[in-house]
Amino acid sequence: MDGIYQIACQTIDGKSVMLADYANKVMLVVNTASQCMFTPQYQQLEQLFQQYQHQGLVVLGFPCNQFRQQEPDNESDIQQFCTTRYGVSFPLFAKINVNGDEAHPLFQLLKQKAPGLLGSRAIKWNFTKFLVSPQAKHIKRYSPQTLPEAIESDIKKYLAMQNSQAA
Repeated sequence: MDGIYQIACQTIDGKSVMLADYANKVMLVVNTASQCMFTPQYQQLEQLFQQYQHQGLVVLGFPCNQFRQQEPDNESDIQQFCTTRYGVSFPLFAKINVNGDEAHPLFQLLKQKAPGLLGSRAIKWNFTKFLVSPQAKHIKRYSPQTLPEAIESDIKKYLAMQNSQAA
């Protein structure tokens, strides 16, 4: 499963990052949008990040404009919106596609490893979440309707895995 760590991503401010930088962390990967009914989830995502980042959680936000063009702005505007409106301090990345031929390699892999209901690999909407355990041994997928706070117990389990591996 180490293939996830070979993937390069571009941060919202244009820097290249390898996901290997997060190999020993619990990653919560989310496709986001600023004009979606689920946009207020940014606040809960930030709360989880603040609460658990020192224990090894990182939230990774990937803006996507594939669902009713709910993320039409450029990266600078997206970043300003997220930080000003929701106080987002977790890493944000450049706008990507999550479905189709142009889907980002990260989301191609996540959809393959954690398909949705009835084995569907497509992402249905903004704020689909993937929780990736340390060393990417386990990946869980959550629907856009699943509030970030509802997956806190799974985050704690994955953090416990991380802590037991570090010991």
